Amino acid sequence: MEEYIASGAPLVIERAEGARLHDADGRVFLDGNASWWVAALGHRHPRLLRALARQAETLGHTSLAGVTHAPAALLARDLCAVAPLGLTRVLFSDDGSTAVEAALKIAVQFFGQNGRPEKRRFVALDGAFHGDTAGAVSLGGVEVFRRHFGALLFDVVRVASPAPADEEDGEAWRRAFAAVEELLATSAHEIAAVVVEPIVQGAAGMRAYAPRYLAALRALTARLDVLLIADEVFTGYGRTGPMWGCDHADVAPDLLCTAKGFSGGLLPMAATLASERLFDGFRGGRERALLHGHSFTGNPLGAAVAREVLAIYRDEDVLGQVARKAPRLAATVAELRGRPGVLRVRQIGMIAAVDLLPSSTRGGYLGEAGWRVYEQGLSRGALLRPLGDTAYLTPPLTISDGDLDQLCGIFVDSVRAAT
Repeated sequence: MEEYIASGAPLVIERAEGARLHDADGRVFLDGNASWWVAALGHRHPRLLRALARQAETLGHTSLAGVTHAPAALLARDLCAVAPLGLTRVLFSDDGSTAVEAALKIAVQFFGQNGRPEKRRFVALDGAFHGDTAGAVSLGGVEVFRRHFGALLFDVVRVASPAPADEEDGEAWRRAFAAVEELLATSAHEIAAVVVEPIVQGAAGMRAYAPRYLAALRALTARLDVLLIADEVFTGYGRTGPMWGCDHADVAPDLLCTAKGFSGGLLPMAATLASERLFDGFRGGRERALLHGHSFTGNPLGAAVAREVLAIYRDEDVLGQVARKAPRLAATVAELRGRPGVLRVRQIGMIAAVDLLPSSTRGGYLGEAGWRVYEQGLSRGALLRPLGDTAYLTPPLTISDGDLDQLCGIFVDSVRAAT
């Protein structure tokens, strides 16, 4: 906060459209991270604005408790239609953290009231980030987010990340799987679920790992009756290429969390999807209900917008756009591979990242190297907010070819100027 206050010049964004942000001083910036990964369809998509206006004319909000409404019901139907096979039930919430919290509570209560109350612990990956609420922070494996809150957090078993520290290390996923396999061989009786960010660990620095790890983990957890929770808040909705990160391995989790691109960055909206088996575990008397809800759960405005997002994905072939544009990001990081000051580069889908040589002993998420790229980017007309010593690009999936070329050029020039 001292640095922020001392700078005295925050960016004040007044309007946005497509991949461009306009500030109060008349400057224009290309949005290099889709405003923290939520604006998957860019800003102010006209169809989303029309869907919001139409819904606002009839119903702005009603509780989703003992009542329902068409936007929520139709969204649940459409969401299950594109979800990994077997996910048939939906619980709405308002952001990624609460979607994860709901998944954790579902897992523990499911086992607790169906004869396995000892299964109440979770396994998560080193470097994981699952949100900022207490349960989500408990899962998190980035120490800077956890260190002040130890007394508030529940016990989580941490296992090695399958993401390689070295680009050439093709066996990292095997070692990581062997570790989780050994753990579950002796502890599955007390583990409710393994929680993963499928294929890419976002806040850890865009660390990608082999789909074979996810496939092997799905088979292992199914065999040992441990739930698999897929946190697709960042990786879902085409960010890694296919609709879901899980699609890389052709697996279906027991629970899936989605947010960010889910509502096109227009309104706070999230969902936790569950299998029919889990839903059946809550049938019976009132004491078996999941007593979890928010005032704005299933909000009609958000539901109408989120449903229109799915329609846009179909009508505008958004996943096809990702496949066509991803090679441009691959070429961008390839230009920086081997450059002095650049340690590693990687790209998957509409994600491109470079790890930079730390400029101080802090390093990691608190590192400063990426912020030098950020400053260079601002001076060139792009918002390139980093993850500490990792500079990255996650632009809107629908960014125009011209804007993408300009953004990639700015990124390369900014990294070169900062290293």
